[in-house]
Amino acid sequence: MAGDMKKFVAIFGSAISQSVPHIYLSALPFAPRNSAVSKQYIANYRRTIRIERGGLEGWPAIQNILEGHTSTVASVAFSPDGTRIVSGSDDKTLRVWDAETAEMIAGPFEGHVHAVRSVAFSPDGTRVVSGSWDETIRVWDAETAEMVTGPFGGHSGEISSVAFSSDGTRIASGSHNGLIRVWDAETAEMIAGPFQGHTDIVISVAFSPDGTRIVSGSTDRTIRVWDARTAEMVTGPFRGHVDMIISVAFSPDGTRIISGSDDATIRIWDAGTADMVALLDEEQAGWFTSVAFSLDGTRLVFASDDKIICVRDVETAELIAGPFEGHTDEVQSVAFSPDGARVVSGSEDKTIRVWDAEIIEKTAGSFEGHSGEISSVAFSPDGTRVVSGSHDTTLRVWDARTTEMVAGPFEGHTLVVISVAFSPDGTRVVSGSEDRTLRVWDAKTAEMITGPFKGHTNWVSSVSFSPDGTRIISGSGDNKIRLWNAETAEMVAGPFNGHTHSVTSVAFSPDGERVISGSEDKTILVWNAETAEMIAGPFKGHIDAITSVAFSPDGTRIASGSRDRSILLWDAQTADVVTGPFKGHTDWISSVAFSPDGAYVVSGSDDTTIRIWDTTTSKMIVGPLKGHIKEVSSVAFSPDGTRIVSASYDKTIRVWNSQIFRRFPAYFHGQIPPVYTPSFLLDALNRRDAGSGVEKEMDHVHVHETMSPDSTPVSYTDSSTLEDGWMLGPNKELLFWTPPDVRIGLYRPSTVSIIGERLVTNLNLENFVHGESWSRCKDRIPRNTDRGRNTEVQHDARLGGRKRKASEGGSDYGQGIDAHANKRFKEVKDLEEGDFEEI
Repeated sequence: MAGDMKKFVAIFGSAISQSVPHIYLSALPFAPRNSAVSKQYIANYRRTIRIERGGLEGWPAIQNILEGHTSTVASVAFSPDGTRIVSGSDDKTLRVWDAETAEMIAGPFEGHVHAVRSVAFSPDGTRVVSGSWDETIRVWDAETAEMVTGPFGGHSGEISSVAFSSDGTRIASGSHNGLIRVWDAETAEMIAGPFQGHTDIVISVAFSPDGTRIVSGSTDRTIRVWDARTAEMVTGPFRGHVDMIISVAFSPDGTRIISGSDDATIRIWDAGTADMVALLDEEQAGWFTSVAFSLDGTRLVFASDDKIICVRDVETAELIAGPFEGHTDEVQSVAFSPDGARVVSGSEDKTIRVWDAEIIEKTAGSFEGHSGEISSVAFSPDGTRVVSGSHDTTLRVWDARTTEMVAGPFEGHTLVVISVAFSPDGTRVVSGSEDRTLRVWDAKTAEMITGPFKGHTNWVSSVSFSPDGTRIISGSGDNKIRLWNAETAEMVAGPFNGHTHSVTSVAFSPDGERVISGSEDKTILVWNAETAEMIAGPFKGHIDAITSVAFSPDGTRIASGSRDRSILLWDAQTADVVTGPFKGHTDWISSVAFSPDGAYVVSGSDDTTIRIWDTTTSKMIVGPLKGHIKEVSSVAFSPDGTRIVSASYDKTIRVWNSQIFRRFPAYFHGQIPPVYTPSFLLDALNRRDAGSGVEKEMDHVHVHETMSPDSTPVSYTDSSTLEDGWMLGPNKELLFWTPPDVRIGLYRPSTVSIIGERLVTNLNLENFVHGESWSRCKDRIPRNTDRGRNTEVQHDARLGGRKRKASEGGSDYGQGIDAHANKRFKEVKDLEEGDFEEI
């Protein structure tokens, strides 16, 4: 239990430190169901969130995510006592964080005028040193963020690495000019150097534990050991790496040196002889970006360009912890905590993460999700399947309901798959890729049946089948459009010449006689599909590149999305704007699509949201729909208009229920009470075959909101903002906090399914109390009178699965609201007197 409690605090400390009631409201409900904490306490707290599906089974490796930097986090380090973390960033600042609560406790430290590429604590933890590409070094007070020494001048090149000596009196620095210098930490005077010998950039430097030597790694592919006082090379050069050295460090006893390189190897060397004593060649890894020893010298942590972090035994190379996955961009820096229990990492994704250094992540071997960003998605003509194309160079076909992969991966492309589409009969899939080719695949077997189609001289940005399935249109970065025979892969028309920049999007008209194209030249053109002649346009109105175009179902209008963050609706014959601009997105529009009846347009954006617009008024009727945590790359309506599919660079696909949009559009603007049991509501909406019965059931749900009579409204909607793990209400109030592993796969009220994510989590908020009512989280769940009608209430399994009848005037609840109020008064009084079980 003590061990579990330690992990409980490590995972939920940041939330608890901001709001203590969330021990019960967030931490306990989201604690792993198999944990000792959960098994001991959860049955006592009945009025909290219930995890209907998913949630954590065991303690996750990720403990905290520290957010605040606005650019790449280039360097991170623990304080000597392990309570703080310092970070340096390309945003020119340093920050000091509480390692448990994830709060910034000092900073931002401002003064550098270029990227801060290296930071370190002094041995006593009172100071921080930073090195920057502005060619200066600065020493700061770790508590006040004031500069206490510096700037140190002398280097004529960008500073890439800095380190304190073990006694804190000296600082070593490495520079892009190939030189190393040692400075007095108090006076900023150079006391040794420059150390000359490297023939290219010195990327990494470190003192030996006794402070007598300095190790350096360089892009000249060598490692050298120097006398820290005389600046003479005492060992080396160490040769063996066949690419630049990125990171070097001494072992805690000073006898060994570890190095990581762009040649995809980690090497351990004898510090005295320069002999290599161990080689770690990590399978499937690219270059190594950072390596470090644990304080006891028994383990090493490393990060590679594949965004993965691992901890291995130094002697056996056995995996001790990891692989830690979660960063969405390259990891730049890793370090152990002094006790070796945690690892901190900084990344180009602007975040810092803290990991449990003793947990081996269990990744499902049968996991079928894309390993790269998803760039394109489309429904099959019958709406039962979804095809996706990804940066991992593959396509996959999914069951839209069960989320299982039913075909794939489709392998053949050698670069990013940018665009995918089903044939009208659903038997084939076409794909366009950065490798300049198109391919046609069997949608069931994943075998290529036609292609590759060759002719474009740059990436293929957009592909689409003709309505009869016999032809394929493609747009390319070569500014051209080409029309192909879908069976023979021969070009039958084109190239269509007219655009002056890359063609970003193409589509057939519903009758197949015309082709529309959008381009980075900010224009839209309409073409005769047989002759390749331009018959309408250019359509001018956007002030930045066109990213997506689509014909309306009747072929009379065209929708366009642009990097100017707006959407326009055009007359397909006259090229006049008929509606718009549709404004609301805060970043590029990446994708637009009409609903099957032409009444609505759905849009996806780099701002991570999805919005639905009325095509007549240009008003947003739904949105912003939030759930994706990175750019939305592609959106589409299902053929029957009941669902929307969205793909994102967060590697997931979400399917949304669009029936709720049309029935309760105001709900998404917070104008009517929130949904309390999302899964129940969606089940009702999905039972469309019930006809008017669904209408009646929906009315019942909306009136009574399927909640207990004294429940507190919970404004958890599709538009709720997730910020630093907190799900926020309409007034930025804290609703609940979610662990990092849960966030990407968290269902929103209208989410039907999430494809491509290992862990999906669906919440039931029916009995959730929060805000000022939080102390009622131990209350028994009252029975629902349902306005006098007998209602059978199924208690949660934690209450023994008992079923009871509740009727107005019949049960203990039926004795009236006054009795319940008296009971509440007594329970509140008991809480005030200390009758509240503490975790």
